[in-house]
Amino acid sequence: MSALVFVIDDDADHLAAASDLIETGGHRVRAFGNAAAALDALDEDPGVIVTDLRMPGMDGFGLIAALKDRGGDHPVIVMTGHGDISQAVRAIRDGAEDFLEKPYDAGHLLLVIERTLKARATRDELHRLRSAMAPQAILGDSPAITDLRQRIAALAPLDVDVVVTGETGTGKELVARALHAQSHRANGAYVALNCAALPEALFEIEIFGHAAGAFPGATADRPGKLELASGGTLVLDEVEAMPLPVQAKLLRALQERSVERLGENRLRPLDLRVVAISKADLKALSYEGTFRPDLYYRLAGAEITTTPLSGMAGDIPLLFAHFANLAAARTSRTLPEITFAIRRALARRAWPGNVRELKAAAERFALGIDTETGDSPRAVTGETLSDRLADFEAREIQAALDSCRGNTERAAQLLGLPRRTLNDKMKRLGIAV
Repeated sequence: MSALVFVIDDDADHLAAASDLIETGGHRVRAFGNAAAALDALDEDPGVIVTDLRMPGMDGFGLIAALKDRGGDHPVIVMTGHGDISQAVRAIRDGAEDFLEKPYDAGHLLLVIERTLKARATRDELHRLRSAMAPQAILGDSPAITDLRQRIAALAPLDVDVVVTGETGTGKELVARALHAQSHRANGAYVALNCAALPEALFEIEIFGHAAGAFPGATADRPGKLELASGGTLVLDEVEAMPLPVQAKLLRALQERSVERLGENRLRPLDLRVVAISKADLKALSYEGTFRPDLYYRLAGAEITTTPLSGMAGDIPLLFAHFANLAAARTSRTLPEITFAIRRALARRAWPGNVRELKAAAERFALGIDTETGDSPRAVTGETLSDRLADFEAREIQAALDSCRGNTERAAQLLGLPRRTLNDKMKRLGIAV
């Protein structure tokens, strides 16, 4: 990822060396001997600013404060001398994105710059999505989400019914909405029925409708969900809860693409897509006899399985920031800073409730109820030096693993460690690929 990088250092020799190194990494560089000159050139919009922490006049802390006052979004990487870890941690607390301890490895500097640029690109994408995102948009850059979007794009134009399965809180209804929005039925009705919330006695009335006089109290004709969805999409949420007798009647209606209201001897044509949502394996239920096999095969013209949050860990910070921003905007509150310590806590959390649980945590964070996301292992403030070093070490190892797509052997080479040493550190720090 090529970008314009501002480099600031009052040491002319180090400034020239760092600038040459960054240019070798494929970036454009502007070098400054002091922070004030760099501030005057901000209209060039650098992708990242690399600055020494200790400088005469305006130091690195002053630069970070000035950038905050201007309201820009220029990430800062600070460079510190040996033994200044506490100052680096203070800089991160003030708003710096990352820090480097001199003398640093050339490859490490470029790795930190690349990671910072990627983080800014993620924030920019999040801002774009917040400004113009359809309700059915599916966020994320992980392979699982990329594959899901491709699967939806392939199936949406086809006139086939779809079964969507997955764990609770993994966005199954969002998939259904995306299928509808990207289909030729997008201008038609989107009708959803939660089968688990409907009393068994009302199923037939809700799905098939009724004629006036069909039963006591039926004073007027009423269309069912099948008719209401004609021309659009019918979503049967928790379809596994549908009683077997109703399953048989629904199967007939879908086979014939027509519906007969209760108390009426007339078939009404249907033109709809059905998306059946289930947290259970419908095929397995059909073997057990609790779901009709013929209905399953009728509904499963195609299938989509959503991925739990544990399978797209790289998307957690983006999703958390997205939900937190939405909650802050909805309540007219200023969003607290999502620090590195918080992002690390998010990555370590198990999230058994998946995206739904993550969304709830983000909303609590935005409201100031839980500023450390509940079970965060520790915050930056008040850590011991050994804790700070462990945080830094964990961050570098995770970044190397990310850049190597989880390949521990390549990550060990990148970090200059024996593979066994890297594995030991990962185990001690609780890092999983």
